[in-house]
Amino acid sequence: MLDVDREQVLAHRIAAQGLHRDRSDPGELSVFDLGLQSTQRDTAAISLAARLPGAITEESVVDDSRFVLAWTHRGAPHFHRAGEIARVTAALVPLGEEDAMARMGWQRKQVEAAGMGALEGLFTAARALRKVVTGVMTKGAASEAVTKIIPDGLSYWCRGCQATHILEQVMRLAAIHGGVRLEAGAQPATLAPLPGRGRMRTTPDPAAATAVVRDYLRLHGPATPKEAAGFVGTTATLVRQMWPEDLVEVRVAGRKAWLPGAEVAALENPPEPAVVRLLPPWDPFLQSRDRNVLVPDRARQKEVWRILGNPGALLADGEVAGVWRSKGSGRKRLDFTITAFDPLPPATRTAAEEEAERVAKTRGFLDLRVTWN
Repeated sequence: MLDVDREQVLAHRIAAQGLHRDRSDPGELSVFDLGLQSTQRDTAAISLAARLPGAITEESVVDDSRFVLAWTHRGAPHFHRAGEIARVTAALVPLGEEDAMARMGWQRKQVEAAGMGALEGLFTAARALRKVVTGVMTKGAASEAVTKIIPDGLSYWCRGCQATHILEQVMRLAAIHGGVRLEAGAQPATLAPLPGRGRMRTTPDPAAATAVVRDYLRLHGPATPKEAAGFVGTTATLVRQMWPEDLVEVRVAGRKAWLPGAEVAALENPPEPAVVRLLPPWDPFLQSRDRNVLVPDRARQKEVWRILGNPGALLADGEVAGVWRSKGSGRKRLDFTITAFDPLPPATRTAAEEEAERVAKTRGFLDLRVTWN
């Protein structure tokens, strides 16, 4: 059995996720095998800037017809390769009622109170979205229209908006099954039909679900069923039903974890992680569910993953070495505050400031200022 330490695991992930900038075409980046999360404006573009050698702008992914933005894993918005959206959709069909309810996450209690099963609620909402979203329309307009044709239990009165809305997580999970995507770069959130959307699939595809777990283990492994379940948005018990057969057991600092057999050689001898990158919140590297491996210190974990308002992370020589935030001054200057967890060598600080310049250009700012804490 292969026995590795956390430093070796992180070096492997840095290489597996393209942070050595060994690709020049976004379509070739392995992170799109799972999808590139875009929870906040510019985060996807900054993730690309961390992985591609050339100049990156927000339009690099927003205006690239090879990619589609949709609510997918856990109901979060992700960019996917357009040619793979059917496979992604199939993988997101729950394996059964228990899986569907688990994916409802923070709105499980509301779904349970709706008086119908989670599967029924999911596909009822999907059919309504398919019927309503026949062209480009704002999320608010779509929600208002959908609530008129779904059972009352799937909607709620929003005091802030003074309107009735479909349950947020139900809408997010149902949209892809209803053949609905997000308009990339649009504010407020805007929906549109997926090109050439076919009939809605309600039958699970175990092979597609297993492929998602395998991709997670390939990009974030070695990992456990519980960690893979955290990414998928279901339970470890259900992920074991999606568990790939071609895995190798690995010990990470004495803890059992698994990796696809084809990745073992890369884990055994990863390239030196001698890179400095500014990663945005929700960057794929930060999506690994074993936070104790990424950042062993609990106090530092709370700095990287906050309840509200996550900062970006400074990746330096194989470690999450600090956090960063930025604030625009009009459209001319972007001010960065970088907080290092420990003193950094001058060369690392210089490299981080060069990465800040890339981030500023990606966001369309002409000038920047970097302050170190």
